[in-house]
Amino acid sequence: MIGLIPIVSSDYILTLVYIAIIAIAFFIRYEKREYVFLTFGFFGMIISEYIFTSTKVETFDRNSLFGLMPLWLPFLWAYSFVAMKRAIKILEV
Repeated sequence: MIGLIPIVSSDYILTLVYIAIIAIAFFIRYEKREYVFLTFGFFGMIISEYIFTSTKVETFDRNSLFGLMPLWLPFLWAYSFVAMKRAIKILEV
């Protein structure tokens, strides 16, 4: 998903692509309560990124969400939480 950032210049199109990737990933394999990780990652990271960007700790050239961050960023973070959950489950042997 990160590799698509320099390729897709429109934040709106990239957001739709991320939503499609997440939907396909959940269609292929969905484990119980993964929506909790997705939701927490989405809203938790909006708040965190909002704090970081509003204090100028970090800045983005693409700022389509609240004028501070790219619209696609919370979707990237949200799926990252799901991916981390899945990776931890794989490593638990």
